[in-house]
Amino acid sequence: MKKSILTLATILLVATSFGQSEKYMNSMKQNIAQINLLMQNRNFTELANNFARIGDAEKDKWLPYYYAAYCTISQAYGNQDNSNNDAIANKATEYISKAESILGTGNSEINVIKSMIATAQMLADPQSRFMTYGTQSTEFLKKAKVLDPTNPRPILLEAQNIFYTPETFGGGKDAAHPLFIEAQKLFDNFKMETDLSPDWGKQNVEYFLSQYKN
Repeated sequence: MKKSILTLATILLVATSFGQSEKYMNSMKQNIAQINLLMQNRNFTELANNFARIGDAEKDKWLPYYYAAYCTISQAYGNQDNSNNDAIANKATEYISKAESILGTGNSEINVIKSMIATAQMLADPQSRFMTYGTQSTEFLKKAKVLDPTNPRPILLEAQNIFYTPETFGGGKDAAHPLFIEAQKLFDNFKMETDLSPDWGKQNVEYFLSQYKN
């Protein structure tokens, strides 16, 4: 009888875990699918909140907080008014810190987000912040590339940064072109670790490369 009770308890535990895992996977996939759709209207707040709620419910999963950070910091890009960048960066930092506390240090994708955050902070006042936040952004990208040389996203961000840097400072369209080509090759060969792993950026590369066509 005791053995039967233990067996039943084990079955219920496995079934419950499976149900929770399946719910988690479905929720994540549904929200990840929305990321590219929101690139056009740039309203990421609701989606970031969705990912944060998943993270709060799951406790031991880092990817929900990663995506919450990515969606949050994406709001800072493409805006004419950068006065709210610090507040956005602070919220994104809160999320990515939670992701890192679960996963641990030494992850390429987390360093990519940290670079994006530093760049957003720099854009709030480029003239006075470049030496501080511009340097931080570059260092995070260097770490990201070392931690995973197959990851195309650090190369993409490096190319974007150079693309928008004035030619007098070593940047510009022509200087960025080889890096966009390199990022494209990495995207073509990139293998996701799981169905939920970061896979964004390929559309960005295609957009920038289209700027070089006559």
